[in-house]
Amino acid sequence: MNRIMGIDYGDARVGIAVSDLLGITAQGVETIQNTGRKALFGRLAELIAQYSPETVVIGLPKNMNATLGDRAQKSYDFAERLKDIYPGNIVFFDERLTTVSAIRVLNETNTRGKKRKNVVDTVAAAVLLQGFMDSKR
Repeated sequence: MNRIMGIDYGDARVGIAVSDLLGITAQGVETIQNTGRKALFGRLAELIAQYSPETVVIGLPKNMNATLGDRAQKSYDFAERLKDIYPGNIVFFDERLTTVSAIRVLNETNTRGKKRKNVVDTVAAAVLLQGFMDSKR
């Protein structure tokens, strides 16, 4: 089985996670500071080349009543730009509460301060990807 990459897209930061080769567990890779399209997509291209994902899962931020808002449109726009550097399968997965789950994990591991801010998006991407993989079993 090939890897799956999870992306938690945000205006300021983009969390990245990948699956193991068996598609059982998700591991956080990094958080990319979203300082502009060129830098962001340059780093994404490097990570895609490194991990060769079969599928990229992008978090789709839905409102709690399951409707789509402005953030969802930004995720769709991001996916369209991603197609310029990634010809593979792109899917969306409901990311409601992934950041809440990530914060819970960071609380349980007593991660605080600046370190917390730097890893919350990576953990959220891992939570998102794990949820996607679990839903496929």
